[in-house]
Amino acid sequence: MAEQEPRTAVVIGAGIVGTCTALALQEKGFSVTVVDPEGPSEGASYGNAGVISPWSCVPQSIPGLWKNVPRWLLDPQGPLAIRWTHLPFLLPWLLRFLQAGRLHRLPDIATAMLAINRPSLAHYRRLLAGTGAEDLLLECKYLHVYRHIDGADPNSLSWRLREEFGVPLEVLRGGAVQEVEPELSPDIQSAMAIKQQGRTVNPGRLGQVLAHKAMGLGVEFLPHKVHAIVPLTEGGYRVDTDQAAITTRTLVVAAGVWSARLLATLGVRAPLEAERGYHLMFRDPGISINHSVMDSKYKFVTSSMEGGVRSAGTAEYAGLNAAPDYRRAEIFKALASDLFPNLNTDSTEAWMGSRSSTPDSLPYIGKVPGYAGMFCAFGHGHLGLTGAPETGRLVATLAHGDSAEINLEPYSLARFKS
Repeated sequence: MAEQEPRTAVVIGAGIVGTCTALALQEKGFSVTVVDPEGPSEGASYGNAGVISPWSCVPQSIPGLWKNVPRWLLDPQGPLAIRWTHLPFLLPWLLRFLQAGRLHRLPDIATAMLAINRPSLAHYRRLLAGTGAEDLLLECKYLHVYRHIDGADPNSLSWRLREEFGVPLEVLRGGAVQEVEPELSPDIQSAMAIKQQGRTVNPGRLGQVLAHKAMGLGVEFLPHKVHAIVPLTEGGYRVDTDQAAITTRTLVVAAGVWSARLLATLGVRAPLEAERGYHLMFRDPGISINHSVMDSKYKFVTSSMEGGVRSAGTAEYAGLNAAPDYRRAEIFKALASDLFPNLNTDSTEAWMGSRSSTPDSLPYIGKVPGYAGMFCAFGHGHLGLTGAPETGRLVATLAHGDSAEINLEPYSLARFKS
């Protein structure tokens, strides 16, 4: 009896989602090649705030959010910026974003977010086991801090939604905040603490460790730029790159913000925005922070990491090709100093990366309609680090020909057709 030809799979994208998908496919018996012009975890997977948030269930768009937009846009230190030349291209996505934030839609979106995010800590512990880098993952709380004693309001919409979905919460007031996070300014008078959270002290190295593990298991990483996906008449696909053409029966598009452009050449529409975020690394911070700390007014997160303290966040809509505006990173000097008065801001390093964001905060996961053997795994927005392991597991399950244990309709590429 002739030996069965090994099943091949190509993953486009070497970010944390692509790497986790490659590992999951390898576990299913596939011979896997990952294609990305940059090294593993060199994009948004490198520069995020390191938060691993299994309880994330509140979408970016919620009722009443639009009321804050004028104030945010007018504030140079505000959490939102729009390049006005990009606005005509952004408007269709923005309209869908506002529609997704209607009250009746929140429970279904929250349910789907939790299905992807809840297993994250357990997945990362398993993936890191035996690598020698298990200490990259820490358990912590996620503190959303406020400057007023009544700022932490468990009756507000977003916190009520979390409570309804069983998120473990704790309200901190007065000095109880500084007991949990001593370096916080006394001006911080209350906080909502999400318990049973995780964080990584180096998201870029986390992705690289997992990529190195994948390589040791036989996964090949090619530093090639993909130009086109060509369906073959005999089945499968040819992936044209700047260096070679690769053929495969199974193809996963996990290229982050570039994914929609690749699929558009096949006539597949996927509403997606490049939501640019910035970080500022304080290289000699002089302080250590125990937890992930979200400034609820300015919407950025500060965490201790290998090599310093990182403040990361903001949302800038400027398109894929606009030059970075590093003033968006430099504002963290003043904002982080306001939160942490003892922070040394003398030595800093700025960075910018683009999140792939969908209108409803749910990623695209599953089969690409009309293209047998092709799967999507992108659009995680602020939660790529959190959702990557379960996304990879689900895609590998489908590619292997098995049924997913959860309903994948909320993540379908076809959900915005109407």
